[in-house]
Amino acid sequence: MVTKQLISPKSIVVVGGSDDIHKPGGRTLKNLIDTQFSGQLYVVNPKLDTVQGVQSFRKVDDLPAVDCAILAIPAALCTEAVSVLCNKKSCRAIIILSAGFHEDSPEGAAIEKEITDICNSTGTSLIGPNCIGVMTPSYAGVFTQPIPKLAPHGVDLISGSGATIVFILEAAMQLGLTFNEVFSVGNSAQLGVEDILEYLDESYVPGQSAPVKILYIESINNPHKLYKHAASLAAKGVKIAAIKSGYSEAGSRAASSHTGAMASPDKAVDALFRKAGIIRCYSRTELVTVASALMYPEPKGNRIAIITHAGGPAVMQTDVLSSNGVEIPKIEGPKADALLSKLFAGSSVSNPIDFLATGTGEQLGEIIDACENDFDVDAMTVIFGSPGLRTVGDVYDILYDRIQKSKKPIYPVLPSIVNVADDIAAFQAKGGISFPDEVALGSALVKIMNRPKPIQEVTLPPVDRKMIRKVIDSNSNGYLAPEQVQTLLDAAGINRAKERVVFDVDGLLEAAREIGYPIVMKVVGPVHKSDVGGVTLNITDDNTLINEFNRMMNIPDATGTLLQPMLSGTQVFVGAKRDEKFGPLILCGLGGIYVEVLKDISYALSPVSDNEAQEMLRNLRSYKLLEGVRGQEGVNLPLFAETIRRVSALCEAAPEIFEMDINPLLGNAKQVIAVDARIRIEK
Repeated sequence: MVTKQLISPKSIVVVGGSDDIHKPGGRTLKNLIDTQFSGQLYVVNPKLDTVQGVQSFRKVDDLPAVDCAILAIPAALCTEAVSVLCNKKSCRAIIILSAGFHEDSPEGAAIEKEITDICNSTGTSLIGPNCIGVMTPSYAGVFTQPIPKLAPHGVDLISGSGATIVFILEAAMQLGLTFNEVFSVGNSAQLGVEDILEYLDESYVPGQSAPVKILYIESINNPHKLYKHAASLAAKGVKIAAIKSGYSEAGSRAASSHTGAMASPDKAVDALFRKAGIIRCYSRTELVTVASALMYPEPKGNRIAIITHAGGPAVMQTDVLSSNGVEIPKIEGPKADALLSKLFAGSSVSNPIDFLATGTGEQLGEIIDACENDFDVDAMTVIFGSPGLRTVGDVYDILYDRIQKSKKPIYPVLPSIVNVADDIAAFQAKGGISFPDEVALGSALVKIMNRPKPIQEVTLPPVDRKMIRKVIDSNSNGYLAPEQVQTLLDAAGINRAKERVVFDVDGLLEAAREIGYPIVMKVVGPVHKSDVGGVTLNITDDNTLINEFNRMMNIPDATGTLLQPMLSGTQVFVGAKRDEKFGPLILCGLGGIYVEVLKDISYALSPVSDNEAQEMLRNLRSYKLLEGVRGQEGVNLPLFAETIRRVSALCEAAPEIFEMDINPLLGNAKQVIAVDARIRIEK
């Protein structure tokens, strides 16, 4: 729970405050003083009556009632202080800067739990421990520098790492990005990233709350809460960008199926972000660049005009934009000619619009006005620096004016961070946000323009839940027998090939008469059939059938054989892997041996919507092959997408499914049919 005392306290005590501003308690107190906290400030210091001019008490017991407490004392002393503050001093917000808790030792973990229990029982917000603190428009309760400009329409930042927050703030401030609220959650003993996002969602007021949220996440403890509130905020028009660090492929090492080996923990994170509409970033620079670009109005389309007085940067930005689906339309015609007549000889308006190194602020204004009113573009980037021969403040004044008035977003690239540092500072002091690098901005715009829309409501195809539960409940952990797999596929409405499992020659010949030649035979038992010679195609007579049966029954671990009709089509696959936190991850791609060789896969978290299933197919590198190319028959893509969604529905009805492969599915223009499937359950 996030209390009002955490966001806008009327009184704050720094427990462990000192005159030494090189210590966390001393610097926190100085930051509160320097940023002119308007409420009542107190200090607890066992040796002093005043600290930095603020009244100090020798013990926590001596304090009057206080809204918020910031603790900068050893971990071993925190429990008693928190108990007194919460139970005797009406304190409803605790921020613990100190380390030495669960990240340090079992003893520290026990202290952390005890503190958390006290806060939970008294309805107190707990931030940390092991964090840098909190900043809101009411106060800067942190021990770090720098303190960014705090403004109601700035960015909200939540981080699981204290040091990383400092580095993010430094990078953001260089662009002129301002902040509204900043939360360092540290160990997240009570309040984690997901909980703070919940508060930002539930307290959101259109036109008043921060329009952009950025997150630095080291661990996702509650994926469903993160998704719920990120998607809710996105539906309200809020943009979210995030870094998720510390991803690892280690979790896939124990997997025994093709799907399991490919379904890494990071793919689940990626799928969650897409489903929630979160723009994923991979560095601090990328995060703050994306956040800064999101602070501008959103383009209504993907057609951009690049305005420059330096050819090289424009070419580099054109490359990154156009190679990622953003259009740089050619500008021509009478209105283009009219604009060109206002520029110096040698200029070009074809796009990029290059008005040369000698271009003036007046000419820049003319170009922006033409892009605003005359040309079919949705946004503009303006690249304008200086070789150091003169100041460019007058040009930046014109640029800032046009940014405020234009209905189309204008992204300023001001690369001369040394030569005209004062002019850039003046531009940012007025509220301007600028970018030092044209390629970094271009990459950010690509992510913004291609970002997924959040998925909120998903209706899955109907399945026979009663039959699914009967199979799951009657089986123990491990791989299900083929006939059980067949029952589950039928219950989920997944089209499958007619098949029989046989254990002797008499059953073999009977099954062959029922299915009809040509026949495919597969060994039952070994995990990877192809690796042990356990698949024979196009069997057309009894003798070959019997010989292949006898051969396969001599394969180690063989328990029988499975017969199917010989079908034709493109081999594709659908699979699922359960993540213990994220739930089922659904995957698809080319099937057969191509799964491991090409690793051309797409994935989404269950439940999978129809749009998500179609997008999964479009994201495959082999999508053109699936459509059909050079006279080759393609795959029925609606049926392929339907199969993806039915696997999702099966996993929702049976969350005990740990791994699942339908590989291959044979797809042609008329049908998509399961040829082989394996399902492993873990209850």
